[in-house]
Order: sequence, then C-alpha cells, then structure tokens
Amino acid sequence: MSERAPFASTGAMHYRAHQLLLRSEIALHELLPATGGVDGQTPDVTIRLGRVGTDGWADEHRCGPRLWTSPGRLRLQVPGVATFLVEHGRTIVVEPDQGADDGSIRLFLLGSAMGALLHQRGLLVLHGNAIQIGDRCMVCVGQSGMGKSTLAAGFMRRGHSILADDVTPVTRDGLALPGMPRVKLWQDVADRLGIATTGLRRIRPNVEKFNYPLGGQFSAQPLPLRWVYLLERGDGEAVHVEPLRGVGRFTVLREHTYRLRYVEGMKQGPGHLRACSELAGRIRLARVRRPTEGFRLDALIDALLADMAAHP
Repeated sequence: MSERAPFASTGAMHYRAHQLLLRSEIALHELLPATGGVDGQTPDVTIRLGRVGTDGWADEHRCGPRLWTSPGRLRLQVPGVATFLVEHGRTIVVEPDQGADDGSIRLFLLGSAMGALLHQRGLLVLHGNAIQIGDRCMVCVGQSGMGKSTLAAGFMRRGHSILADDVTPVTRDGLALPGMPRVKLWQDVADRLGIATTGLRRIRPNVEKFNYPLGGQFSAQPLPLRWVYLLERGDGEAVHVEPLRGVGRFTVLREHTYRLRYVEGMKQGPGHLRACSELAGRIRLARVRRPTEGFRLDALIDALLADMAAHP
C-alpha cells in the first residue's frame, strides 16, 4: 500500500452538481460554486479528507483488484492517487497518497467516486454525454474511443448546450440531471474542432486531455431524456441509424451503465434492472453506425438531428 500523505482541511466550500448541494474540504474547480445562502442548509453530500480504514471489510466484499463493496458502501483504491470511501449516497472520504497531484484526485473523485454515490442514491447512471435538444435531451453512449466527447463538442459548436459529460444520472421519472460545466477533450479532438487548449487544465499531468469550460453552453436544469443513441463503427462511408427493438433496448442501457460492477457489488441489481426497463419503455433507442475510417462529424450530427426530428 502506498504511503499516505499528510492531510489537513483548508476549510469547507460548497458546490452544486447533479442537483445536489456538496460540502467539500477539497477545492473542486470543475464545479459551480453554490450561491444563494447555503449557510444553514444541510448538504446533500459531504466530501472530506480522512483516513479510510479497512475495519468491517471482509474478503467476500472484494469485487476487483482494488475495489471493495457492500450494500451502501464502496471503497476504491487508486494507486498513486488516493483511496476513496463512498457511503450511503451522502459521504465521500478521500485519503490522498503521498505526492498525489490535485488534478488526479479530482478526476477520480468527480468520476468514479461520484458515480458510486449517484448509484447509492438510486439513480440510473448512464456512461454517456447528454446534449440539450430543444426542451429535452439526448444521450450518446458507446465504448471508449467511439467519439462521444467529439460528438458533444460538435453539437456545442452548432450552438447546443451540454447537460453532462461522461456521467449522466437519470431519475425514475426519466429526467437527466445536469453534471459539471465542462467537457473533457483530447488534444487531437480540440485541434480538429479549432479549440485552443492553451491555459486549460489538464485532467492529469502529462495527459493530453483537457477540461474545457462550457460557460453559457452548460445546461444547468434537469431535462426529460427522450433519445439514447449507441455509437458504433460500421462498414462503408455513410452514417446509418437503426432502431433497437425488443430486449436489445434494455441491454444497451444495462451495458452502458456507468461502472456496472458497482451496482452489482452493492447489491442494487434488482432496482437497476427495473430502472433500465422503465426507461427503455419511454425513450427512442437506436444504434448509430459511423464510418470505420475517419470521423465525419457533420454527417453524424446531421443524421442524429434528422432522426430526432422524425421521432420527437
């Protein structure tokens, strides 16, 4: 186990994300500061620095090389970064490793740890980007490298607002909740879209991926989720959109749940299956095959907009 860093709180700050009020002992530059008289309000989530012990974690709770779970609890160890303890959808304890950089700690805190917390709160957490289309939104899911962030940036360039990047929690009523006012862009994607990365924060040192602030193109209110598209590579040069039917609709939502093993490890499977089934029954779900060679971004956006217009 890595040597732990000394830790000391510099004072709590308040932020908002995913419709939650967060009280954090760690400065979270990626989030919007909470305004409007938070003094006296009970935070929905408390993030604090502290020791993450191992008491009460039997071997049978281990569900990964550095992941331990039980109902309502999850402990994640990221070597060289930190150990995170997430409990009951309300608390995240962070124990940094010696020499860990702030950016890496925030990356895993706001990604893996926050994703676990959202699962604990009973939300269906999709691993995809949410984009506002009129008064509703669409979510694009797919394997890493399929171009989800590129697609989100392309929609943003056309004037659409972004609701969430990478982690999209959905309520049982089918509302997608806003995440963080930034998207993460690789350098080559930024170059393709003409976005300057000078002065942007890297998500981790020595990684050519940057936090790009959305500014006025962040959609800060929950929106009904109407469309989910599974992005895949296909044959030929054209973009093909085909509806998903039957059990395939349910399967896409389950397989593209953020960190599905968290759900299984915390014994939330039955509720998660119900949530997938309910959402599948109320949205447009389709597979989108893009050309194997190249990334025809404008053609892909045109095809999606046409499909959404045909299935309002």
